[in-house]
Amino acid sequence: MTLVTPEQQGAKAHTDGGWGRSDVPVQTRSERFTSNDPAAHPAVTGRELEWKLTPVALIRPLIDGPLDGAAYAYASAQTEGMAIEWLPAGHERIGLAGAAEEKASANAWSSIEHALSITVSGDEQQQATITRANLGTGPRAAHTVITGKRGSTGLVVLQGTGEAQLSENVEIIVEDDAHLTVVTVQEWADDATHLATHFATVGRNASLRHVVVSLGGKVVRIIPSVHLYGEGADTEMYGVYFADAGQHLEQRPYLHHAGANTKGRVNYKGALQGEGAHTVWVGDVLIGPDAAGTDSYEQNRNLVLSEGTRADSIPNLEIETGDILGAGHASATGRFDDEQLFYLQARGISEDEARRLVVLGFLTEIIQKIGQPTIEAHLLAAVEAELGGNA
Repeated sequence: MTLVTPEQQGAKAHTDGGWGRSDVPVQTRSERFTSNDPAAHPAVTGRELEWKLTPVALIRPLIDGPLDGAAYAYASAQTEGMAIEWLPAGHERIGLAGAAEEKASANAWSSIEHALSITVSGDEQQQATITRANLGTGPRAAHTVITGKRGSTGLVVLQGTGEAQLSENVEIIVEDDAHLTVVTVQEWADDATHLATHFATVGRNASLRHVVVSLGGKVVRIIPSVHLYGEGADTEMYGVYFADAGQHLEQRPYLHHAGANTKGRVNYKGALQGEGAHTVWVGDVLIGPDAAGTDSYEQNRNLVLSEGTRADSIPNLEIETGDILGAGHASATGRFDDEQLFYLQARGISEDEARRLVVLGFLTEIIQKIGQPTIEAHLLAAVEAELGGNA
């Protein structure tokens, strides 16, 4: 028989795991240290839990080197209900959605001179596409604030192409009763590096659809964090990625159910082909103590198209209340479904064409969540170009 002392009965951490000690890493996502001062964060060695799957040496200048935080040139196409402007660093609208959890994010935050503000307002559906092209080969910092005003509906697309060595923070604020879709598309040049942390807050009876598309770049690491604070808040977090030889594409979505009766769905899909293609997906879901009535599910699927690839997929789920509708997670990595290929080939389709159709069908489910036909068609064409007839 094991005797439980009064002190153990009231313990708030595992008594055999060393939690709470200074020499043990933080085990819970919500307890991570935050600061926008890079000096407050420990040096990154590559052995840390949040960095050990990342090629730190390739992005070292973005983590702790000097960054150019000046305003950059961009192209925009938007409807009349969209307001786009530069805000000076230190503006009161910067920092409302969160704070940096790691040194790279803090380095970018402290380096900016201006932040690009995109505001959605009005009752009609609004759209804006912001394209950053050829930002140069020097390390750069950026900051974007996207606000969906109360009762508004809108779609914002952030698109990146060409040369870039970019570290950025993106704040997304969805006010009560607003419905916002934010899409980020990474189609950088082959030698580009891109680190991005997204902070999102969703208000009462509001919804956020967040879509990450990563196709280009040497190293791309995206960390979307969505906090459902308002009662009845809803989010859908989607991601699609295609890693070629030598590419490292990393996604670390975090969904926090803080308010009651919230709903969340996380669904990321990726494909890998070529020697050294590497993808990382670490999905964290936290259902807080006040999140009664939560309905949450996260999943990641990876399709391996050739030898020499690696897909790391790690789902994590924390539940701090027993009063939920449901919660779950799933992860799978595998090759082509032989039955699908047989079905297509039995109908006269060549093996190469059958493989192409299977890959497109696998990834199209996510691309179609964007809800903008022109962008969806462009991305499907980009995926076909990635396949290059070698699937």
